[in-house]
Amino acid sequence: MVTLLALSAALAYGVADFLGGTVTRRSTAIRALTWCVPIGLAVVLGAALLTGGDPRPLPMTWGFVAGVGGGAGLITFYRALARGPMSVVAPVSALAAAVLPVAVGIARGERLDASVLLGVLLCLVAIGLVSMEADDGAGAAATRARGWRRVLDSGPVMAGVSGTCFGVFFVLLKAAGDGSGLWPIVGARLGNLVIVAVALLFLAVRGGDRGPRVSGRTLIGLALLSGSLDAGANVLYFLAVHDGLLSLAAVLTSLYPAITVLLARVAYSERLRAVQRVGLAVAVAGVALVTVG
Repeated sequence: MVTLLALSAALAYGVADFLGGTVTRRSTAIRALTWCVPIGLAVVLGAALLTGGDPRPLPMTWGFVAGVGGGAGLITFYRALARGPMSVVAPVSALAAAVLPVAVGIARGERLDASVLLGVLLCLVAIGLVSMEADDGAGAAATRARGWRRVLDSGPVMAGVSGTCFGVFFVLLKAAGDGSGLWPIVGARLGNLVIVAVALLFLAVRGGDRGPRVSGRTLIGLALLSGSLDAGANVLYFLAVHDGLLSLAAVLTSLYPAITVLLARVAYSERLRAVQRVGLAVAVAGVALVTVG
């Protein structure tokens, strides 16, 4: 069951990231999130009320702290999507998001069967392969010319930061426990909302430009759908991680870049390099081994 739930979460995250990236390219990360995060909170609140459970303080607090990390990850991730190709940003973020939970799971004594362990390792390799970006001398020279400040604000670096934040989110949701229904996810979305509110306040105090508004039925619809799918993915991951091991659930969920990459290939004609195609094939093999195991 954990495999199905985690892969479903990966599918939902992948589509949500693609849609969120599309909105961000026409606006800004903070503008997109002012639509995505509130609708996500509404979705999980409705789900929590329908499924029952007790909103106890400790699990809600764990969820809230996880949401603060996840909210920071969302802002940096959307910013990364606006600065680099989806086919590079999403996999880099996912690789960073997968490594931390695996390390924590192993440190806690999680042990996987041989075939499942091999599948997990293949999935990690696949995420890395899909992340590989073409490099050339001109790109390196441009990087040096831009300076370190621009480098730190580049797509790949911001993607790595966002992935680390997502990894923290994955780990803390495991710590929230599963005895309170979906209420820890409500806490997490509240944490997301607080981070977005702080970012908006920061921009207001500094007089920063929040960028063009998200306008038009299509763009608003994409933002709302992205937020709803992201919230649904949170729920699916939460169920997966409490049905099985943290390392397994996090790695399978982190395969979402395969969906984002394929959608970007179709919609934006972002070219898949040979190594990325190999990465997708390795991902399929890894999932197959995990499923059989």
